[in-house]
Formats: sequence, C-alpha cells, structure tokens
Amino acid sequence: MSKQITKNAAYDAVAPDDFAAMIEIDRYGDRSQAFDKMISATHDHFWDPLDTRYIDFSQPFDMEKNTILPFDMIMELQTPLADSWDEQTKIKLTNGIGQMFLSNILHGEQAALSLSASLVHILKDQGAAEYASNQAREEARHVTAFAMYIKERWGKPAPCTKVLGDLLTELVQSDLVYKKIVGMQMLIEGLAMGAFATLFKYSNDPVLRRLTQLVMTDEAFHHKFGKIWADRTIPHLDAEEHNVVEDWSQQVFQTVLFNMFGPDEKAELYASLGIDVEDVKVAMASAFTDDKRRERMRSATNIMRVLCKTLLNANIITDRTIGFYSTFVDMEELRAEGGEMVGDAIAEEGIQFLQMINGGEGRTPNMTAAAE
Repeated sequence: MSKQITKNAAYDAVAPDDFAAMIEIDRYGDRSQAFDKMISATHDHFWDPLDTRYIDFSQPFDMEKNTILPFDMIMELQTPLADSWDEQTKIKLTNGIGQMFLSNILHGEQAALSLSASLVHILKDQGAAEYASNQAREEARHVTAFAMYIKERWGKPAPCTKVLGDLLTELVQSDLVYKKIVGMQMLIEGLAMGAFATLFKYSNDPVLRRLTQLVMTDEAFHHKFGKIWADRTIPHLDAEEHNVVEDWSQQVFQTVLFNMFGPDEKAELYASLGIDVEDVKVAMASAFTDDKRRERMRSATNIMRVLCKTLLNANIITDRTIGFYSTFVDMEELRAEGGEMVGDAIAEEGIQFLQMINGGEGRTPNMTAAAE
C-alpha cells in the first residue's frame, strides 16, 4: 500500500478486500481521538428529510412563471444571444439548467455516500471508521432529500454529466486514501459548500434555501475531516509525494473549471428550446474570457474560488502551481481571508434551528469549534 502516501496513523488504510486486517486483535486497542468532537456533535445537526418539521417539500412553486435560480446565475443569459429569446424561453432554459445543476448535486451526494462507505472498509483506525460511517448516514439523507426535492419540482433527475460522472467514479473506485479525501472531502465537498452558499443566498425557492442550509450543517463537518487529513499529512510529504498530490489536485480543478457544465452537456436542453448549441459555444467563448472568469471569481460564494481557497489553506498549492490559479483568483486576497470557509456562518445558524427542534439547545454552541 505504498501508494497511499499515509503519514498519520489515523488514516492508515488496507486493501478493500483485506478484512483479515480489520479483525486483528491489536487493532481494537487503537483509536485516534482526532474525530471524537465531530462524532459527538452528530446529534446536534440531525435532521430528517421525511419530517416536515425540518423541511416541507410539498410547498408550491410555479415554475411556469418563476425560476428556481436567478437569471444572473445563468451564463447563457449573460450573452448577446439571449437578446433574441422571449421571457418564456429564458424561464424554461433557467429551470432546465436548474434541474441539471441540482441533479448533478444529487449524483455527487450519492458518490459521497458510496465513498464514505468505502472508507469504512479500508480505514484501520476505529475513530476514523466511525466518523466515515456517520458521514455515510448523513450523505444518505442528502440523497433522499435532493431526490425528494427534484421529484417535487421536475418529476425526476437529469442524468449525471459525463465529466462529473467520470470524476466521481474515479474517486469512489480508487483505493488511494489521498484521492478519496482530497478529491471528495476537500474538493467536491468544497465545491458543494460554495454551491449551497450560493443557492441559499440567491435561490428564488424558499424550499431549496432551507434544504441547502440543512445539508450545509452536515457538509461543514465533512469538509473538516479533509482538513484534519491535510493538517496531519501535507507537512510531512517529501517533494515527490507533494508533487503527486499537488498535480492531481490541479488536474481535478482544471477539469471542473473548463468542462464540468459546458454547452455540450446542455445540448439536448438547448435543442428542446430551438437553440443551436454551436451558437451558444460561440457566444459564450466571446463573452467569458479569462478576465471575465476572474471577475466572476471575486464573489466569495463562487464555487471555483472556494476550491482555490480550500487547496491554498491546505498548503497543497505551492509556487509550482500558484501561477495557474492566479490567472483566475487573487491568491494574496485568499491568503488574507484566513481559514474561515464560505457557508460556515450559514451552517451555524442552521444548527441553532435544528437544536430548537431536537431539544438539544446549548449542547454544541459553536459548530466550528466542535468540528476542529
């Protein structure tokens, strides 16, 4: 298992089929305390998507007249091409893209569920395995919740886009702990926190705003699991090992930035509205230059900016690769912001709401401290 790049006993791993290692008697005497606060705080952010006290998916929303996402979140509507579209076309396009976007979030939650379960099979430390099993339970309710929301609004999900599907498959099926944790617990969870913070702030649907806040109360902890790995691993990597992690992380970032939700992925939706995908490509290539991308990434909730900050705070980005990220984000500005992540405050407010319902008010007054 030399490929694991493991530097801390809490993240020691075995092959997925090596169950004999999991029942070695000495293993039961070892347990890291690194995750105990997160495990103990699990009840403070419990919620049930089937219980209307937490969220009521049956609340109506007229999608013929209103959009789930605001128009200014839709890149196609920021091009001159949109000037020729009537209001109904814009509404249908926006809600169609909303269906695809939220369906991809659903698929990402399923990947997080499968990946968490896979960690239970390979992490030798009992504390790490217990945390991963808790996360699997939380990801399962996210799958249920987003499936219920999408069913209520659109009837069924859209297929996973190819680029995201390929990335999620790689993460779930990999037996390398660093890929699972950097890829899912840091990058995908960081991507999700940025997306949820944006949806919470800007969505026109109050049900979606409530859903994203509830999910964020869990995701903030999941992201911390990756942060603990980075704190205990990155400083101890030799140059070759660091290069492996750094280069792979940049590859994932670049794939997500340029390919995850491009015009080709939406060609079928365009066709249903009489829009030529090639016309969209030309319009978007002209409208969204590197300078325009950089301008959009100045928003604190921009999902790619959140990914940059995640990698920078974890010391995964060095002078070798910082030039690439600097093309799009002011890295000195990110450094000056410190360690607080977008969505932490939203999640803390959500936990206070959950504590009132769950009757546990005051048990964990500060979510961030509990997740350290």
